Amino acid sequence: MSTADVRTQADLLAAYDDQMRGAPPNPPAGVTYEHDGPLLRIVGQFRGLVSGPRDLGVAGDALDGLIARQRDFFAARGEAVEWKTRAHDVPADLTDRLRAAGFVPEEQETVMVGRAAEMAVGQPVLPDGVALRQVTEDADMRRIAAMESAVWEQDWSWLAEDLIGRVATAPGEIAVYVAEAGGEVVSAAWLVFRAGTEFAGMWGGSTLAGWRGRGIYRALVAVRAELAVSRGVTYLQVDASDDSAPILRRLGFHAVTTTTPYVWTPPSP
Repeated sequence: MSTADVRTQADLLAAYDDQMRGAPPNPPAGVTYEHDGPLLRIVGQFRGLVSGPRDLGVAGDALDGLIARQRDFFAARGEAVEWKTRAHDVPADLTDRLRAAGFVPEEQETVMVGRAAEMAVGQPVLPDGVALRQVTEDADMRRIAAMESAVWEQDWSWLAEDLIGRVATAPGEIAVYVAEAGGEVVSAAWLVFRAGTEFAGMWGGSTLAGWRGRGIYRALVAVRAELAVSRGVTYLQVDASDDSAPILRRLGFHAVTTTTPYVWTPPSP
C-alpha cells in the first residue's frame, strides 16, 4: 500500500470518528437519546444501544463503573443492550472489561467508507424480472422485516417498526429501497442521511439466498449512491459483513476499522 493510500484511509477514519459517532438527528417517536459521561445511550429500540467517542477518557475502576451503569440501567428495564465498539477505541482493555461485566461479543463487521460519486455508476444492472422501488408505506416495511427474518432465521419484526418510525419522524433523512421479483421482496436496503456531516450511512442489503450473486446488492449500492450525490453527500459508510466487504472493496470502498457489538442480555425469568 502506498503512502498516499495510507494517508487516505487515515483521513477517512478521522472523518468517521469526528462525524459518525454522535447521536443521529431526529429520533423516531418513542426513542430517546441520553448521555452518561462520554457515552450516548439510545433507549426505546428493540434493544438499547450505547456508543462513545474513540477515547472514552476514563479507565480502570471508573470505566468499570460506567459499564455497570449501562448494564444496570437496561436491566431495570428488562432489556438487552448493545455496546458498539471499534477496534481502535481507547482504552484498549474496554472489551475485556465489557466481557467481565457480562457483555458477549457478536459478529465483527468491517467499517467501510467510500466516495459517493465513485459509487454512482448510472442505471444499475439487474437480473431479468427484478425491479428496484423506493418505498414509504408501512406494509412495505413489514414485507422487508419478513424478508430479513427469512434471511437471518430470526424474528426481525422489530425492524418494520423501526423503519416505519424513521420514515414518519423524518422522511427526508431516510430512503428505503426494495428489490422485487414476482411481487416478492428479494432484497432491501436503506440510506440514512446525517445532517451537518459529509456522510450518509448505508444499511440493509440482505438478499434471499436464491437471489444472491446476481448483482442485486451492487444495484442497491448504486441507486443509493446516486441519491446521496444528488443530496450533496461526499462519503458513504457501511458496517459490512464478511459477505459484503469483498463486493464493497471492488467498488472502491476503504476498510478503515472494524466494529463489534458487545451485548448484555437479561437473564431468563
